[in-house]
Amino acid sequence: MSDAGSEFNRLVEIMGRLRGPGGCPWDAEQTHGSLTRYLLEESYEVIEAIDVGSPEMLKEELGDLMLQPVFHAAIAAERGDFAITDVLAGINEKLIRRHPHVFGDQIIDSSQAQVENWEKIKSQEKEGSRKSALSGVPPQLPALLRAQKLTEKAARVGFDWEHVDQVFAKVLEELHEFEETMVAGDQERMEAELGDLLFAIVNLGRFLAINPEEALRKTMSRFTARFEHVESSLHGEGRKMTDATLAEMDTLWEEAKRIEAAEKSVCTTALRHGEKQRDNF
Repeated sequence: MSDAGSEFNRLVEIMGRLRGPGGCPWDAEQTHGSLTRYLLEESYEVIEAIDVGSPEMLKEELGDLMLQPVFHAAIAAERGDFAITDVLAGINEKLIRRHPHVFGDQIIDSSQAQVENWEKIKSQEKEGSRKSALSGVPPQLPALLRAQKLTEKAARVGFDWEHVDQVFAKVLEELHEFEETMVAGDQERMEAELGDLLFAIVNLGRFLAINPEEALRKTMSRFTARFEHVESSLHGEGRKMTDATLAEMDTLWEEAKRIEAAEKSVCTTALRHGEKQRDNF
């Protein structure tokens, strides 16, 4: 058995011990429902580790995330539903089945063709079990991500714009409609029009191959970093943000943006230097 297989079996055995007699009371009390929040939290912590760029942090967070399916499988095995081996067998068979160009004789020459073929095979597998072309998009997904998934599924059956210019025009149209309701002060319509505007922007991102969830998450990271620069700069002067004028805070905000741009430039230069050295080697 490989080291990976041995360590995985060890994790399964540890979970069995924790859930079994003389184990951990907290672990023994958990259910699929009670663990849902941890599955989400661990997923987001993995994403944070990727953003930070720390291999050590990523290694740890991937371990925490890996614990979750093992935990759920242990609960299912106790109920007689399925075991972890069934989970592994299922995903192995699915990967082989959906990659006929790797494990069979089908020829696929691009990643886009593979995506289309994957969806075709997936659709055949699910035929008869789904009532709509939009089925299979979990309502629990973050709203932006769910909107993207819904528009992708609609596009696959031909319900889509033809050109990106049309999508951009739709964004402007929705922005204008939102402005009208804002001027009218109709709170209920404002909410509806803001939703339409966000949905149109998600569609625009899809046409431009931009993940809206990822784009917004990165914007929030930049906002946080810049805000903290303003905050720490004022603290360094012995002041609080409430003591500063908006103009002073704007100046520090622009300073944070310049620092950010300079750091990005240094990283880009270092990367290009590294690539040049590799090419020369």
